[in-house]
Amino acid sequence: MEAHPSYHLISPFSTKYPRAAGSLFLAYNDIVYSQKWTDVEVLDLEPCSRAAIRGRRPNAESTMNVVPCTLSELISLEWLENAFVSLDDPPEVFLAITSEDSSIVYYKISRGIVKPPL
Repeated sequence: MEAHPSYHLISPFSTKYPRAAGSLFLAYNDIVYSQKWTDVEVLDLEPCSRAAIRGRRPNAESTMNVVPCTLSELISLEWLENAFVSLDDPPEVFLAITSEDSSIVYYKISRGIVKPPL
């Protein structure tokens, strides 16, 4: 992992939050190299004991927030609330849920009850 080009950007967070390092590495590389997001930054989510990723999808004006986690982690409502507050209360947060085979699923989490689009 140390030889990868993105390692120097995420290594401070990988050292600080070693249990979340793998999911951060996978999500960051997917967002930057596969999905080609722009204005990508890594943010410290100390109350959640991990880092988050903020950036823009190609040709999008609004920023999106992604919180990496693993499939085996237990996520509580308090943990989600801490993520929203730490990210300055965005309307939505995406969880990047990683598994042992390096696959990633993104789930959109919104505050309150939100009617899905028809």
